[in-house]
Amino acid sequence: MSRLFVFATLATLLFVVPISAMAGQTAPPAGDPGLLVSTDWLAQHLDDPLVRVIATGDEGRYARGHIPGARFLEHMDTLGPGHRLLSADALAAVLAKAGAADGTRIVLYGDSPMTTGWVYMALASVGHAKVSMLDGGMELWRSENRPVSSEKPAAGTGRLTVHAAPDVAVDAKWVRSKLESPSIHLLDVRSTNEWSGGHLPGATLVLWQELFADQRSLKFKSQDELRAFFARAGVKPGQQVVTYCAVGMRASLMYWAALRAGLPARVYVGSWEDWSRDSTNPVAR
Repeated sequence: MSRLFVFATLATLLFVVPISAMAGQTAPPAGDPGLLVSTDWLAQHLDDPLVRVIATGDEGRYARGHIPGARFLEHMDTLGPGHRLLSADALAAVLAKAGAADGTRIVLYGDSPMTTGWVYMALASVGHAKVSMLDGGMELWRSENRPVSSEKPAAGTGRLTVHAAPDVAVDAKWVRSKLESPSIHLLDVRSTNEWSGGHLPGATLVLWQELFADQRSLKFKSQDELRAFFARAGVKPGQQVVTYCAVGMRASLMYWAALRAGLPARVYVGSWEDWSRDSTNPVAR
């Protein structure tokens, strides 16, 4: 039965289990900042040649002032037909121009969380593992009196090698084969109106806005709060999260959040737009 995600009372926090029990994952290696970096960490690493900053979202806002050294990446440049990712080699070339390169730590930020999530997923899809989100956006960065630049850096020239990443994206055939599997938990990352019009059987509705402690500053909730979020959504220990939305953008942000919470996760990139094209795919209402 489809389950509508209703945010529970504080008592549900009592059911949250440790990250190691949920995913069997370990902490990042010493010196690795992990999936989220603070503005303070980034400020201290702006001159590190192995740290590259990529901005996404509104290019006009980027032009009016951005984090020094940040290159802008238009997410549409990562797309092929049907809002799908480019081929791996073509995608790697686009990401390399934005500054991604072998051996570098990528830090992503922007004014559109779902766009930033999409770029995170794009980098993951070509096997670039050293990618972090910035905990906060330009409003927070400016409020902390950190340096701002209007200079547009030259396109990156480094090499970004494609590595196989089979555990990032899934397609409709894969999802359909897993609809009855207790090993996965489908999360629908759309609005309540979109959900009401039809959704994948067994999915739980979750809202991407709930990932943030403060949407204005774009500060994320803590790991413990994210673990509680997924526990309330019904994700059980040992289950793999599979996210979808309309075209994969909100789903990509939720995919990152699941990883941040220590959960194994994948993205159905085609999402509802792809699923609903095939009349033989089951739909719940």
